[in-house]
Amino acid sequence: MNSSPQVSRFSHDHMFLGATHDDNARRTLWVVALTFVMMVGEIAAGYITGSMALLADGFHMATHVGALGITAIAYGFARRNAGNARYSFGTGKVGDLAGFASAMVLGLVSIAIGAESIMRLFQPTTVAFTEATLIAVVGLAVNIVSALLLAGNSAHHDHGHGHGHGHGHGHEHHHDNNLRSAYVHVLADAMTSVLAIAALLAGRYLGWVWLDPVMGIVGAIVIANWAYGLMRNSAAVLLDTTDEHVAAEVRELLESTGDVSITDLHVWRVGPQARAAIVSVVTSAAVTADAIRERLAPVHELSHLTVEYRNA
Repeated sequence: MNSSPQVSRFSHDHMFLGATHDDNARRTLWVVALTFVMMVGEIAAGYITGSMALLADGFHMATHVGALGITAIAYGFARRNAGNARYSFGTGKVGDLAGFASAMVLGLVSIAIGAESIMRLFQPTTVAFTEATLIAVVGLAVNIVSALLLAGNSAHHDHGHGHGHGHGHGHEHHHDNNLRSAYVHVLADAMTSVLAIAALLAGRYLGWVWLDPVMGIVGAIVIANWAYGLMRNSAAVLLDTTDEHVAAEVRELLESTGDVSITDLHVWRVGPQARAAIVSVVTSAAVTADAIRERLAPVHELSHLTVEYRNA
């Protein structure tokens, strides 16, 4: 059946990508390239000089290149398939899936660092302090540059929607688990570099060789905690947990006048700055579905609203 102009007027797309999606993608690609160059340099230098420290750090960085690569691929996939009808609510949650996968990689890295550190605590090895300190300083510099590239989008953004779902515009804090996963990887590397520098300097000038593996254990615990937090947050989005803040706002706007009773309410995230809602209500005869939509217009987070109502 051909859509008439009257019907087309009420149709809409499901573009729920974040307002800074493309900018985040570009930033991530720069970080991937920077980290990859550092990784290649360390591995090549390790083979040339015969330094196990360089090789180990190079292969450790390779895990971060892989995780950051997942982030970059997710941005590209989400953009390419944003209009694909196969995805009922768009591709706004692809970043959360990538964030969860990236957090798992980070968790495995923390386990590996912890295990190696415990082993070295009981079986100390000879450390080339000067060489290892230089590696850590260069690695820290790369991570600082990467963090600066990724940290530019933690501010508030104005996000509007271009379809007929009766809602307003407003500001919302940016919650992009894909970008956050990349940022956490960079912070984890930066933190391990700082701890390593401190331990290496203490080992070189104070003879505290034991401090190196101890710092490794501390770093592993902190990284594991970050990974757990990222997995928890991204899993909550993937499992469509209720956005309690928006749900409370919906209840207040609809039930405060006494002529509407909510019988069922679902509010979940479909993109970094977008929420979908299904609202089932029992109303007086004077209240229509359009009136319900009008009351919910101030809830700027609602990008996809379905109203089911029956008169009492």
